[in-house]
Amino acid sequence: MKPPPRVLVIRGGAIGDFILTLPVLRLLREMIPNCHLEVIGYLSIATLAQSAGLANDVRSLDHRTMAALFAKNAPIDEALSEHLRSFNLVVSYLFDPDGHFRTSMERVGVKTLIECSHRVQPDQGHASRQLAKPLEKLAFFLEDSHLQTAHFERREVISNRLAIHIGSGSEKKNWPLERWLALADQFPDHEVIFITGEAEQERGMHVGNRANWHALPLPELAARLSTCAAFLGHDSGISHLAAACGVPSLLLFGPTDPAVWAPPQPWVTVLRAENGDLASLDDQQVKWAARQVVSKT
Repeated sequence: MKPPPRVLVIRGGAIGDFILTLPVLRLLREMIPNCHLEVIGYLSIATLAQSAGLANDVRSLDHRTMAALFAKNAPIDEALSEHLRSFNLVVSYLFDPDGHFRTSMERVGVKTLIECSHRVQPDQGHASRQLAKPLEKLAFFLEDSHLQTAHFERREVISNRLAIHIGSGSEKKNWPLERWLALADQFPDHEVIFITGEAEQERGMHVGNRANWHALPLPELAARLSTCAAFLGHDSGISHLAAACGVPSLLLFGPTDPAVWAPPQPWVTVLRAENGDLASLDDQQVKWAARQVVSKT
């Protein structure tokens, strides 16, 4: 029996960057039926591909043997070389300005390498479409169906559970904490749970004695988010995760363009500060938008 085709996707980047690449994995699954698909990435993030049922295996981009792939003429571990050669297709989103990685792939005998830019341009459409564009060389085209879907299985929803993520990768993309706390008080009949991580803790963003999911492993957080009736947050990786779990969401955008960076699912509502300053968003405006999202659940 002929072995199944083997596909490798190498993807670093932050949480949101990785989740925006999940439609690419879905596309590869669809266009190469029954393939064995592996992801090399940062394990704390890349395991999401397994949780979504889109990857058979995940390996660490930080493994010591990987470093040689980025150095000129460095000896490459034979076991790694053999493993890389086993793939029919390698799709890489690595930054390789000197071409050392491409040369290494040629040296180990990789059959087909598709190099994709890890950077997203501001005026060339949604980020997921840009990330999938290089696959058009193989006549693989990203459709709306790949974008407008949940990637994670929806668990039994708790009808009054509302999750709020108070942070993001940049303070410029954050609505003030005290206003989130005040907004949460507008939903006394709901189980309001705040989501925080190490970044929020380092910035001194504390929610006191309120319910808090703090620094959970991403697959566990995805499982918990899938039980939520609604989600409120910013332009952040956790917001992308909530959307990918099928949770109706209100997301506040400031300096970033939602046409490029917002989750593409139809259950996501975006409220953007016109001048890019989230602090300028009126409390009543956010309250009204939040009630609209929560009332639909």
